[in-house]
Amino acid sequence: MPPIIVGLIGVVALLVIIALRAPLGLALLGVGFTSLWYLHGWDTALYVASTAPVTVMSSHTLSVLPLFIFMGAISVRSGLAESLYNAAYGFVGHRRGGLAIASIAACAGFGAICGSSLATVSTMGRIAVPQMKRYGYDRKLAAGSVATGGTLGILIPPSLPMIIYAMVTETSIGKLFAAGLIPGIIATLLYIAVTAVWTYLKPDIGPAGKRLPWSERFKLLFQVWGVVGLFIVVMGGILTGIFSPTEGAAVGAMGATVLGLARFIRDRTYLERFFGAVKEAIQTSVMIFFAVIGISVFEYFLQAARVPQGVESFISSLNFGPFGVMALLLVVLILLGCFLDSIAILFIITPVIFPIVVANGFDPIWFGIIMIMVVEFGLVTPPIGMNVFLLSKLLPDTTTWEVFLGVLPYLAADFLRLAIFLAFPAIVLWLPSLLFP
Repeated sequence: MPPIIVGLIGVVALLVIIALRAPLGLALLGVGFTSLWYLHGWDTALYVASTAPVTVMSSHTLSVLPLFIFMGAISVRSGLAESLYNAAYGFVGHRRGGLAIASIAACAGFGAICGSSLATVSTMGRIAVPQMKRYGYDRKLAAGSVATGGTLGILIPPSLPMIIYAMVTETSIGKLFAAGLIPGIIATLLYIAVTAVWTYLKPDIGPAGKRLPWSERFKLLFQVWGVVGLFIVVMGGILTGIFSPTEGAAVGAMGATVLGLARFIRDRTYLERFFGAVKEAIQTSVMIFFAVIGISVFEYFLQAARVPQGVESFISSLNFGPFGVMALLLVVLILLGCFLDSIAILFIITPVIFPIVVANGFDPIWFGIIMIMVVEFGLVTPPIGMNVFLLSKLLPDTTTWEVFLGVLPYLAADFLRLAIFLAFPAIVLWLPSLLFP
């Protein structure tokens, strides 16, 4: 059997295994090792399995992951999300649809610290949705605004998918972080605009909340100075070159710990929260590191089977041109996002399509942001929609179908945003080019 056929069978088998909810790292390692054994024998497969993981795990870039994960975990447990929501509510909650707008703004702010969409949805779902229901908000608007707002967590840096993309493609983490800032702000503003238009057309679905006096608003705003300061210090230090991404992650983890301690100095459960964050960071990091080990073996198999070269030759034979190729890749990513989670897509598909992207003259940093944006669509689209199913489990009186209907208007903003960045790549690349000439 030709190697390219073995390679394609291996990729399809891996996607099926992942779709059946097998552990990502185990699936990558198992398929990669077995396929190499078939292609080149036991000795080669054993050699790759024993050396490739050591090489990839020696990368200094990997040290940034557990630190940012811990920073997000301690932020979740320190009540920072609630403070962000209260501050946003104080300024816009008295307007029509204001509580939904406050939820989106809080999701954006919390995502900038947390870096995880699922953690953002889980936290904000418990805080914001009950408030919106108390004021008579339609369940679709309440759930949809939080589910889509949660997707901002993987676009606004620091972002775990950005770090994974940078590791797989060997691109600059700092440039990716810089490239994600403006798209993240635009995404937030578009979601807010959708909410405003939706509640303007149907005022009864998002009634205004209580108007707070300015003194109370500034008091609530003062409570989030730590979050804002932490983001400015971490991202400002990385983007200006004061410290590396790894050093920035360490500063962020320490800053989040200090903020949490300051907020719960009299809370006897703080140590429990702290060690809970440590446990979560270890579990998540081990899961990702195991996936990194698996991808090191699987990527070697892809190269041995010449899968990237074969896919590139096939796409070139279609004569679609660069923009046609990009359209095809985006369609594939959107379809995969409906069935696989974002981390699986980044690990499995990036090694296959990245050479095609580079060969067609597209900027790797720009494509990284585009890919992460498209992958985030899968968090709210059927049939999987991780954010949707998580939120429906948190809200027993809200069905999965209602959450999907609530997400639908925001998908229009997503595709508009995608069209803008495809048409004007300079919007994404301006800040990286300014900070990293």
